[in-house]
Amino acid sequence: MPELSIAEVLKNYPLAVELKDRAFTLRPMVAEDGPALLAFAGELPPHDIMFMRRDITKQAGIDQWVRDLESGHIHSVLAEDEFGVVGYSTIHLNDLEWSAHVAEMRVTTADRARGLGLGRLLTREAFNIALSLGIEKVVARMTTDQTGARALFHELGFQNEALLKDHVKDRDGARHDLLLMACEVQSFLSTRNAYGVVN
Repeated sequence: MPELSIAEVLKNYPLAVELKDRAFTLRPMVAEDGPALLAFAGELPPHDIMFMRRDITKQAGIDQWVRDLESGHIHSVLAEDEFGVVGYSTIHLNDLEWSAHVAEMRVTTADRARGLGLGRLLTREAFNIALSLGIEKVVARMTTDQTGARALFHELGFQNEALLKDHVKDRDGARHDLLLMACEVQSFLSTRNAYGVVN
């Protein structure tokens, strides 16, 4: 059983944090955030967009994100600074009955907020949501050249599980290998105090 329900976890928001003298607010995404997310996506490097489930630089991609949010298929936490949305983490639930215990995590931050620990914080918040939903295993996908993301997920207990050769094709037609990493929830539970993860 989850330590806390999703309703109890969401009571912790909005969450005001300071990272290297920069102020941020973390809160759950709502349907009205669509325009702000479209603006955020428009500032992301092309490499960050290419392996996402949907193209969030387009209105259709944002609309699908909102529909998934409203249906309960995903749970997203946004980070904001004084200029607007600066990052997010998302837990995607699995529709397949035989792998309903597995969820996918996605984390992205804007260039202006990188190197501050915001991605690490968003990852931890997403994991708390996953735990509250009774998820047993969390997976993350990234291209092999995303060294910062790989290091972060390794730090949090994720292990390499599969490498898919030439699985991602960018807008210029170049192919990239896709790395699948995963973490068992019980493993994360046993180490999260060391990483400062709190409910």
